[in-house]
Amino acid sequence: MPRSTGPASEPWVLAASILGSSMAFIDGTVVNVALPVLQKALGATAIEVQWVVESYALSLASLLLLGGALADRLGRRRIFALGVSLFALASIGCAVAPNIRWLIAARAVQGLGGALLVPISLALLSACFPPERRGRAIGKWSAFSAAAAGIGPVLGGWLVQAGSWRWVFWINVPIAAVTLGITWRRVPESRAPGAGPRLDLVGACLATLGLGGLVFGLLEAPQLGFRHPLIIGALVGAAVSLAAFVFVEARSPDPMLPLDLFRSPTFSGANLLTLLLYAAVGGCFFFLPFDLIQVHHYRPAQAGAALLPLIVLLSLLSGPAGKLVDRYGARKPLIVGPVIAALGLGLLTLPGTGGSYWTTFFPGVTVLGLGMAVTVAPLTTAVMAAAGPERAGLASGVNNAVSRTASLLAIAVFGIVAYARFSQSLARRLDELGVPPEIRRLLAEERGRLAAARVPPSLPPALQQAIQDAIGNAFVDAFRLDMLLAAGLAGAAAVTAWWLIRREPQSR
Repeated sequence: MPRSTGPASEPWVLAASILGSSMAFIDGTVVNVALPVLQKALGATAIEVQWVVESYALSLASLLLLGGALADRLGRRRIFALGVSLFALASIGCAVAPNIRWLIAARAVQGLGGALLVPISLALLSACFPPERRGRAIGKWSAFSAAAAGIGPVLGGWLVQAGSWRWVFWINVPIAAVTLGITWRRVPESRAPGAGPRLDLVGACLATLGLGGLVFGLLEAPQLGFRHPLIIGALVGAAVSLAAFVFVEARSPDPMLPLDLFRSPTFSGANLLTLLLYAAVGGCFFFLPFDLIQVHHYRPAQAGAALLPLIVLLSLLSGPAGKLVDRYGARKPLIVGPVIAALGLGLLTLPGTGGSYWTTFFPGVTVLGLGMAVTVAPLTTAVMAAAGPERAGLASGVNNAVSRTASLLAIAVFGIVAYARFSQSLARRLDELGVPPEIRRLLAEERGRLAAARVPPSLPPALQQAIQDAIGNAFVDAFRLDMLLAAGLAGAAAVTAWWLIRREPQSR
C-alpha cells in the first residue's frame, strides 16, 4: 500500500475522489427524476416522497461533520473506503425495497455512507496536492462532480423509462467497486496533524435531533397543522437541541464544529452563500421533475434530458473557473454566479401548462447552469483556503453539511409553500368550475399528492378533464411561487458574497 504522497499518486487520488463523490452526487439528482414514477408505483403521498429525499439528506447533513472529523483522526483513506462500502450496500437495500417505508429507511443508511465519503473526497485532494496545484485539482473535481450531479437526471430518466425506478440505485454498485479498487491500491493514507482521539458524539446526536425534529415538523405541518401537539413538540425540541448543540460546541475540548472557524469572514460568508444558493437549487431540482412529468407530461427520459444544458455548462466551465480562482481570487465569481443563477430561476417562473421546451424551460435551465458553473469551483476553493490544509476534512465537512442542510430545509419549506399555494389555487379553480361539494371532499383527500391527485373516475369525461386541468394549473401556480422564492434566495447569496467574502491579492 502507498505510504507517501507525491506527483505519481495525484492522478489516482483525483480519480478516486471524483468517482466517490460523483456516486453520491449522481444519487442526489438521479432519484429526483424517478420520484414521480416511484410515487405511483408504491402508492405514496407527496409527503412520503419528500421523505425519500429527506431521510437521505437528514442523515447526510447531520453526520457530515462527524465524518470529516473521524477521517482527520482515523485516516482519510480508511473512512472514505468505509463510506463507499456502506453507500453501496444501502443502495442495494433501496433497489430491493418492497414498500415506501423500507425505501425511506434504506435511504437514511445511504445518507450515513455519504456522510463518510463526501467530505473526505475533497480532504484527500487538499492532503495530497500542493498549494500551487490544489486549485486546479479542485476545479477538475468540481467539473466532474458537477457534471455527475447534472447527468443524474438524464441517466435517471433513461433508467426509469427503459427499466424500473429500482435501476437508479443499482448503478451505484459498479461505481463503488471501481472506487474501492483505486482507493486501496493507489491512494495514500493521511491524517490531520495533532488530531485528538476523542469524537464529539454528543454534538452529533444533538445535531441529528435538532435537524430531524425541524424537518419532521416542517414536512408534516401541511397535513397536521402547525398547532398540532406533535408538530409543536417537534419544532420546540428542534430549537432546544440546536441551541444545546451550539452551547456544547462552544465548550467542548474536541468539538465537531469548532466555532472559531467562523471567525474568518470568508469562511462564514462562503458557508452562508452555500446555505442560500443550495437551498434555491435544491428546492428547484426537487419540484421541477414533478412539473415536467406530471403537468407537462414529459416522459422520464425527456424530463432528465431537459437539464442537459445545465450539465454541459457545468462540465465545460467549472474547470476553467477553478483555474481563474488561482489567479484572481474567488470574490468576483461568487458575486456574479449567484446573480446569474437568480435570473435563471426567475425565468423558470414563466412556463405555463403548454408550449415548446425551447421557449419554456430551456432559457431558465441554461441561465441557471451558467450561474452554477461560475460559482461551484470558486466556492469550494474559498472554503478550503479559509480553513487551511490542516483542517481540510473539517472544512469540507462543514461546507457539505451546510449545502445538504440547505437542500434538506428547502424541500420542507418549499413543500409548505407549494402545498398552501396548490390548495388555494385548486379551491379557486374548482369554485369557477362549479364542482359539487361531495366531489370537492373527495378531491380534498387527494391534495396531499399535489399534481398526482386522482380525479374520481365516475365523473363525466368532460368534467374529469376540466378538473385534471385545474389540478395541473394549480401545481403550476405553486411551482411558480417556489421558483420566485428560489430566485430571491440566490440573489441573497450574491449579496452575501459582496458583503463577507474578502478580496484576495492577485497572483502574477
